Amino acid sequence: MSHTVDDQQQGRSAVQKGAVVVGVVFLLVGVLGFVPGVTTDYSRLALAGHHSEAQLLGLFQVSVLHNVLHLGFGVAGLLLARTALRARNYLLYGGFVYALLFFYGVVVDYESKANLVPLDDADNVLHFVLAAGMIALSVLLDRGPGWERVVRQGRAQV
Repeated sequence: MSHTVDDQQQGRSAVQKGAVVVGVVFLLVGVLGFVPGVTTDYSRLALAGHHSEAQLLGLFQVSVLHNVLHLGFGVAGLLLARTALRARNYLLYGGFVYALLFFYGVVVDYESKANLVPLDDADNVLHFVLAAGMIALSVLLDRGPGWERVVRQGRAQV
């Protein structure tokens, strides 16, 4: 991952900035999932599974595993935002991950052991919105001076 002086002078591309924003939001959500008050019924926060009764903002069912996954997704966004190509891939493939999570949430029985994260109706709606938003951002922000500069120089940074 070499950064040229030109890269530093031009700043980050739009897709890199988008990946940073998404990453920061995931980090924030992951941290807030461990904050009593912001997470209701915090004393009922379980390690994993559908038995966790804690809810972020009183709406989204969370567990320790769920919060840790958000933190990991946030860190990935910040790390992958270092290049336009990686930032675009983070948004695109992250969007696909959330689309799969949405479909999984639709078919899994909320009371089954297969509901590890845990998932509920509110999470399903949010996962659908995240999938659509991240995929849209990967496409809409994929054009810009940072990306064009990498392509013009004939060295896609991966």
